[in-house]
Amino acid sequence: MTPEIETERLRLRGHRIDDFERSCALTSDPVAVHFIFQKPLTREEVWGRLHRLVGHWTLLDYGLFVVEERTTGRMIGEVGLADFRRGLGGDFDGCPEFAWMLASDAHGKGYATEAARAALAWMEGRFAPPRTVCIIDPANIASLRVAEKLGFKPYGEAEYKDKTVLKLERFCAPAGDRSTPANSR
Repeated sequence: MTPEIETERLRLRGHRIDDFERSCALTSDPVAVHFIFQKPLTREEVWGRLHRLVGHWTLLDYGLFVVEERTTGRMIGEVGLADFRRGLGGDFDGCPEFAWMLASDAHGKGYATEAARAALAWMEGRFAPPRTVCIIDPANIASLRVAEKLGFKPYGEAEYKDKTVLKLERFCAPAGDRSTPANSR
């Protein structure tokens, strides 16, 4: 079962099939997907993606969370861990990959950092992988700032889908430094 995590402003929960229309809205936001998919996704692509995201929780016991505003219940993005099998090499593949995406009207409010910190705290409290990785387009300055706040450090570059991306890594906090959000269920 997918956990539900609450922060001061956000709720993180697993994807459900009834998230399809909201997922279509998120992945058709050209600003939200620009650095991730380069173009909005079709409804067919969103349907397949939604099934993969639900499947992560079933197969791996982790995955991406839906990020909702607590006050409105509105889906504003996704954050969490995945195994995308990108083929980026032994220093990347095989490690849990951290990812986040927010709707353009949710940018600049600190939501990405708030949601990511809660997801990372849950992850470290649950199974503490020694190392987590992510990729970011070097032009995505906002995501690079979020990654820095989360403790990710660049360690190389890769070619992915015909463009250069930065590979970043984060090491799990020592056991004494871990904290799990108080409202995690």
